[in-house]
Amino acid sequence: MFNNKQEKNQMAQDVTSSSNTVGKGTVINGDLETFGNIRIDGKVIGNIKTKSKLVLGATSHIDGNVLAQNAEIEGEVKGVVEITELLVLKPSAVLHGDIITNKLIVESGATFNGACKMGVATKSIKIGEEASNGQATSKLKEAKPV
Repeated sequence: MFNNKQEKNQMAQDVTSSSNTVGKGTVINGDLETFGNIRIDGKVIGNIKTKSKLVLGATSHIDGNVLAQNAEIEGEVKGVVEITELLVLKPSAVLHGDIITNKLIVESGATFNGACKMGVATKSIKIGEEASNGQATSKLKEAKPV
């Protein structure tokens, strides 16, 4: 009934509209990869990669690198933050590491220690199978947390 291309497009649309949450008090030791939006209020020891929006709540603590399309940070991050579109650092944000982004908003009270590179060319975010076949060459693998 449907051709393969239509099914793939529908599946991709469904996946990117999904939402994920890591609650307060939760600790994840390992890398997170998702096509959809993700909100983290807990602790992640590892890298985070999403093709959509990442929201780090006030109680979040990330010990690893971040790669996302858009992000709002209220918690603490120790690592490189690479955002292809817009990064917003909220007043309670504490970031120890470099920022690579196209656009940056730093609200009064946010703390940032590291280098910042803005207006960089947009790169594609590779997730799952795409990354495993050797196509993805991410700066996140090269960079080390501060």
